[in-house]
Amino acid sequence: MNATIHRKLAASKRQIDRRLDKTRCAGCDKPIVTASNIQYEIAERTRGIVHGGIGAMHALVRELGLAEAINDGLHLLKIHLPYHESDHVLNIAYNPLCEGSHLEDIELRRNDINFLDALGARRLPDPTTAGDFCRRFTEVDIEALQTVINQVRRRVWQRQPDSFFDLATIDMDGTLVATAGQCKQGMDIAYDGTWGYHPLVLSLANTGEVLWLVNRSGNRPSHEGAAAAVDRVTAVCREAGFRNVLLRGDTDFSQSEHLDRWTDAGNWFVFGFDATPKLKALAEDLPATAWRPLPRLPSYTVKTQPRARPNNVKEAIVVERQFDNQRLRSEDVAEFSYRPTACRYAYRMVVVRKNLSVEKGEKLLYDDVRYFFYITNIVLLEREQIVGVANNRCNQENLLAQLHGGVKALTAPVDSLLSNWAYMVMTALAWNLKAWWALRLPVQPGRWQERHQEDKRWALGLEFKTFVQAFLRLPCQIVRTGRRLVYRLLSWNPHQRIFWRLVSALNC
Repeated sequence: MNATIHRKLAASKRQIDRRLDKTRCAGCDKPIVTASNIQYEIAERTRGIVHGGIGAMHALVRELGLAEAINDGLHLLKIHLPYHESDHVLNIAYNPLCEGSHLEDIELRRNDINFLDALGARRLPDPTTAGDFCRRFTEVDIEALQTVINQVRRRVWQRQPDSFFDLATIDMDGTLVATAGQCKQGMDIAYDGTWGYHPLVLSLANTGEVLWLVNRSGNRPSHEGAAAAVDRVTAVCREAGFRNVLLRGDTDFSQSEHLDRWTDAGNWFVFGFDATPKLKALAEDLPATAWRPLPRLPSYTVKTQPRARPNNVKEAIVVERQFDNQRLRSEDVAEFSYRPTACRYAYRMVVVRKNLSVEKGEKLLYDDVRYFFYITNIVLLEREQIVGVANNRCNQENLLAQLHGGVKALTAPVDSLLSNWAYMVMTALAWNLKAWWALRLPVQPGRWQERHQEDKRWALGLEFKTFVQAFLRLPCQIVRTGRRLVYRLLSWNPHQRIFWRLVSALNC
């Protein structure tokens, strides 16, 4: 960023620091919030928008050539009057970035002339037209759109350092999308009584990007279609330059008939495996010397001083009311060689033995032993490390939670399985744009390199709503001067230092 912007940011920070200074207590004998005689007026010349960060996001889209790629790879409209395919896709993807949680929220943006000017648009599709666009998709069209998105993401990856391509970790899981509708084609009842759909999500654990999404009926098993989707995304990662690929999934994805093929392709995998009676018997027959304690590393590093552990209120209530209570006493880990029936090769089977005690009140009822199995073809890691790799897959639950509650991508606002599938893919693009925004942040060599890398990791790990609040919800005045479209920021927040670094990199 240039010196003028740096000086203005520093001045804004000094102003807010003075406001927040705890030593300045003048007038604190009265309530702090004292606004009165509030009046509203309508501006005549000054025009602005709330989500000023959308300009930088659209500049990123233009730099990556996403709109052109969509128009070249997706053909749903015979006549482009006035919209192209990219207009529809970006209209739906920008909706959650501007805090829209439903398809109907598009109506707010299309009726905001300042927002239209900010994007250089004469008009935008209304919610009904957006829904009609979703209904045009066939399965082939949805796959074509996802292929286009994967082609564009490679342009983002190409800007990353060489170490980025050491390993691509691909997580897979199914999740339920409930709907209260009764006439949505393809919906069905799931194992837990939920009516709706059961999409499969494959993501890149390195960055949190959604690599592939498959919508399925609500009663379909988690692993259905997973093998074909895995083949697609591993090909994307290999073609992009990743030297190694690691596949992770729970017990539903340990499909024995595909393990040899993935091994022959040079892919690593760590999958949970069902605790069948045969495997339990093999674990119980292991000698005592085969087991060793399983250490658990702390989930985070204390940067200041450790705090005292608070009282466990829930535990106290369980004991007081004499509910059945399971306590984990110890964990041990062992391994043995195992060849599934459908495989030609034998693989490492890592087993965790959890030693539990079941109590009621202060009384011990009985001891319980449970086994958890993980199958892997990785030979370079210790068994404890294999368990850690498998447990880290749980972070995909956070990603699914973001797609459900933050982006609102995993919803079913349209009328059929395919149209809702298309909507999920287009809305999930907002989450991918968030990841690409963070990956595009430049890291300058020199004394600020470490700080820039930390900013990049921090932005990449943000929850969606936090990201929107920090970098999209920036009140801006929109000024058209000559050939320029100026976004003039009207407020300051502590994260604008990072924002301006991206703006400078995009030459905005």
